[in-house]
Amino acid sequence: MDRRVVKELDKICERIRKDFDAKDAAREKALALTREVIRNSANAIRAVHRGEFEDAKALMDKSAGLLAEVEEALRDHPDVYYAGFVHDSQKEHAEAHQTYAMIRGEPLPSPEEIGVQYAAYLNGLGDTVGELRRHALDKVRENDIAWSQGILEVMDDIYYTMVSLDYPAAISKGLKRTADVVRSLIERTRGDLTNAVRQQQLEASLARLEEKLNEGK
Repeated sequence: MDRRVVKELDKICERIRKDFDAKDAAREKALALTREVIRNSANAIRAVHRGEFEDAKALMDKSAGLLAEVEEALRDHPDVYYAGFVHDSQKEHAEAHQTYAMIRGEPLPSPEEIGVQYAAYLNGLGDTVGELRRHALDKVRENDIAWSQGILEVMDDIYYTMVSLDYPAAISKGLKRTADVVRSLIERTRGDLTNAVRQQQLEASLARLEEKLNEGK
C-alpha cells in the first residue's frame, strides 16, 4: 500500500478529530446550560403558583441569558443545535413565560420576545395547559368557579389553535401528540368543574332550605 495514502488519511482524520472535539466541547457546554434552563423554568412555574411573581420573573430572565449562551456555543454546530435538547429547554422556557402571563392575565409574549423556536413555543403552550388545569383546581378549592370557567375557555382556544397547525412531526416537533394530551386535560378539567358547580349549587339549595325552615320555626 502506498504510504502516501496513509499519510493523507492521517491528515483527514486529524481534521475530523479537531472538528469532533469542538462539537463535543460545544455540546457539553450547551447541555449544562440547557439543564439549568429547565431547572429554572420549573422553579419559575412553581413560584407563579405560589404567587411569587418577582422570583419567577428573575428566574425567567436568568434562563433567557442562558439560552443566549447556548445559541453562541452552538453557532458553528447546527447539527448539535437541532439534536433535540435545545428544543426541550426552549419549550420549558416558553411554558414558564406562558404560565406566568396567563395566570397574571397579561398578554402572551411572542416566540421572538422570549427567544425560542416556533415549535418549542407551541409545544410549551400545550404543556402550559397542564399548569392552567392545576391553577383552575386551586381556584375551585377557593370557591372561585368563575375564574376556573374562564380559564377553561382559554384552554379550549389553545387546543383548537394547536390542531389547526397540522404539520408533520419533523416540523412541529410532535405537536399533534401534545394536542392529544391537551384534549384529555381539558376534558378532565371540564368534568371537575362541572362537579364543582353542581356541588356549589347543591350547597346553595341546602342553605336556602335551611333558611326557610328556620323562618318557619
